[in-house]
Amino acid sequence: MARDGSVVPADPQGMAVVKKKTQSSRSWILFDGTGQGSLLDVDKYAIMHRVQIHARDLRILDPLLSYPSTILGREKAIVLNLEHIKAIITAEEVLLRDPTDENVIPVVEELQRRLPRLSANNQQQGDGKEYLGGQNDAEAAEEDESPFEFRALEVALEAICSFLAARTTELEMAAYPALDELTSKISSRNLDRVRKLKSAMTRLTARVQKVRDELEQLLDDDDDMADLYLSRKAGSSSPVSGSGAANWFAASPTIGSKISRASRASVATARFDENDVEELEMLLEAYFSEIDHTLNKLTTLREYIDDTEDYINIQLDNHRNQLIQLELFLSSGTVCLSFYSLVAAIFGMNIPYTWNQNHGFMFKWVVIVSGVFSALMFVMITAYARKKGLVGS
Repeated sequence: MARDGSVVPADPQGMAVVKKKTQSSRSWILFDGTGQGSLLDVDKYAIMHRVQIHARDLRILDPLLSYPSTILGREKAIVLNLEHIKAIITAEEVLLRDPTDENVIPVVEELQRRLPRLSANNQQQGDGKEYLGGQNDAEAAEEDESPFEFRALEVALEAICSFLAARTTELEMAAYPALDELTSKISSRNLDRVRKLKSAMTRLTARVQKVRDELEQLLDDDDDMADLYLSRKAGSSSPVSGSGAANWFAASPTIGSKISRASRASVATARFDENDVEELEMLLEAYFSEIDHTLNKLTTLREYIDDTEDYINIQLDNHRNQLIQLELFLSSGTVCLSFYSLVAAIFGMNIPYTWNQNHGFMFKWVVIVSGVFSALMFVMITAYARKKGLVGS
């Protein structure tokens, strides 16, 4: 990669068809306060110098390394690692990694749409109804005085929550019919299908849980939330001073630009209470509720899978009891028939007996007594088995 930090204007229409060779060299896209995107051909040292973060923080965004979802607040930047969304947010610009990824392209488009202030866009609108609609948007923008970094953070949170919710919906649409089919017909194919779905659900639950835990950790610590107020920290030191310009990368398109109106409003509020994190807290709580709802849907799906497994185990136990009953009947019949074998063995021996001569009726009585005894024994064994619950009634 070039160390000179050349900047190339981004083409949102052709981003999806950029060659792999270009992806390796232009793995970052820069958004300024106006929402304009530019592809950066820089290395990691230039990025570190531009946003003033340490190498360990930049390493979290390395796609070749596996790091859990993280939101870190630094002195002049927010390091954001939410699944496929890997970004660095400052008070005036956003650096987004891998802009040509199919899951990141919607984030790029949303940043281009939502980062500019609505009042700035309304200046280019014509008269008539379009202008009146622009005035309404401008009034909404006046009410929403969120700092630049919060608007970028909201886009990232909304994108990851929507992404995980979509994956959960897809999993539900595949899992519930498969589970219902398994309850109606237990087969190796259905069991293997449910096993794969359960593994996918476990992995997705872990991803959703990590994002939820990260948001919960931020909400529980006011100091961590205060670290995300970049505009406030920049305003408390030197809101519009150019003394810090030397710390930024020379090719930055936002050097010398004024802080946005939302940032100035945040600075004015910070002068009264620098520990006020209510705005960020409300933002995080909204998306915490959304990701918690997604986690609840996965929990419900897990419970449904557990209930299905319990139902299948009951069915297997019932089939097992039927096999035990059949085995018991066969064993009882074998024992009963063994008495007839005993009679045949006794009368078939070549040993002379006195009662064996001229007493043919004796054989008939032995056969009758053996049959009655065998039937009584069969009934007794069956009754005992039912009493012990070995077979059904």
